[in-house]
Amino acid sequence: MNREDTIAKIKSTDRWDVVVIGGGASGLGIAVESASRGYATLLVEQSDFAKSTSSKSTKLVHGGVRYLAQGNISLVREASIERGLLTKNAPHLVKNQTFIIPVYNWWSRLKYTMGLKLYDWISGRLSLGSSVFISRKSVLEKLPGIISKNLFGGVLYHDGQFDDARLAINLAQTVFDNGGYAINYVKVTELIKEEGRMGGVKAFDTESNEEFSFC
Repeated sequence: MNREDTIAKIKSTDRWDVVVIGGGASGLGIAVESASRGYATLLVEQSDFAKSTSSKSTKLVHGGVRYLAQGNISLVREASIERGLLTKNAPHLVKNQTFIIPVYNWWSRLKYTMGLKLYDWISGRLSLGSSVFISRKSVLEKLPGIISKNLFGGVLYHDGQFDDARLAINLAQTVFDNGGYAINYVKVTELIKEEGRMGGVKAFDTESNEEFSFC
């Protein structure tokens, strides 16, 4: 990931198969997919990788409990699989995190226990751990600031937490590992059209004040 080498490659390449504009989570993921499929791939980012929206995540890699409450089973299944695969593929970036939902009556215990057991089942072999009901005493020990009046107990379940900044850098490294290139502080200034179709982009290197055209 040497910047001078990447600039030299940009200057010496007449045509790219894929040019990705934006080095956030989505752009980096697209560039990895493209490069891994053998396409000549270049990603350009006008600032730091994953600086904007991607840096404002919850830092959670989860299966989507709220989507389960909405009845969107297919989305929960997809998210749970992606969570499990990220945990397997990048164990240095993802850690198993426990969460507790406090319950204050029998109905809440039944509802959340059954719901989170379903959450575990949907994840299948990629589950991060089994959901369990824990006692009032255990909840108070783990969450000393919780409202204790009428507290019945709690349901403990598992999701993931990850380092989004390191993940972005690792994705950029993977682009290079697969023969692609990624560079930041290069801002796209214009789209080049040929006979009404996209034919390339013009960009400006804010470090050297140099202009480029990518086709």
